[in-house]
Amino acid sequence: MSDNLAPAPLRWWFPSVPAERIATLRILVGLYSVIYLAVRLPYFLSFARHRPVQFQPIGVLSWMNEPLEANAYRAIVVATLLGAVCFLVGFAYRITAPIFGALLLVTLTYVNSWGGILHTDNLWLIHALVLAVAPAADALSIDSRRAQPAASHYKYGWAIRLMCWVCVFTYFLAGLAKLKNGGLGFIEGESLRNYVALDNVRKIELGSLHSPLAALLLPYAGAFQALAVVSLVLELGAPLAMLRPRISHVWALGMWGFHLGVLALMAILFPYPVSFIAFAPFFRAERLTAFVRRKLGTRSAQGGEISPA
Repeated sequence: MSDNLAPAPLRWWFPSVPAERIATLRILVGLYSVIYLAVRLPYFLSFARHRPVQFQPIGVLSWMNEPLEANAYRAIVVATLLGAVCFLVGFAYRITAPIFGALLLVTLTYVNSWGGILHTDNLWLIHALVLAVAPAADALSIDSRRAQPAASHYKYGWAIRLMCWVCVFTYFLAGLAKLKNGGLGFIEGESLRNYVALDNVRKIELGSLHSPLAALLLPYAGAFQALAVVSLVLELGAPLAMLRPRISHVWALGMWGFHLGVLALMAILFPYPVSFIAFAPFFRAERLTAFVRRKLGTRSAQGGEISPA
């Protein structure tokens, strides 16, 4: 099927993009995965020592009646890290990438099955799963070293489009949650102001890392009203990012700024969005690898200029 002959809805879902674009996204998500799993390896491995009574399986592991044997779980965690390396470099990708996606799903679900469900890794997980079943190693990979340079093709566009939709709906649902919990009164900013104050006071009492900036800003109610309005507009307006590339760029930068604000006011780090990798699918990511290759004095294959958004 040629994208020139495809019906209009399919052309929108299957835009012709360079192989280097999705390959760059694979490298970014893979690099994040390797670093994140390696840094938090002791944390992940610690769940092998938890008491079985604390185990409350969820999601794809909800069928389990008891936790995994300790060594079996440790093997899964180590295999997940090794899979992330294969995902990053694009080695035997058609085999290793889906295995890595499945292992990552199991590992994160298992960690969340001990009474502390963390939603912060979900966007990273879904992006990794999408790339794991896409042809994301046709360029810039070990698998592609001896192959002919891959040209722009519609088979690379659907995964990038899906990554964008997953991202916007993640934030759209967060906006709906704010309305469900606080109603339209959220835009007054008082609930946000109280939440920031409570979070920082709790951290001070516990001797944990807190934000000095919050104490300076808390007396100014108007600032929190502005922050509340901006955050709600960005989240509820997230699907509009799919209308035009320029809108998606502004929205992505706005959401990135939102996470930087959360970090500054509450000392809460959402590593995947703050790294900006979460928003990379909205941009021509291949420009990054082209820039790096120019700096390294190598030639970069030229590709199309069609934005996934």
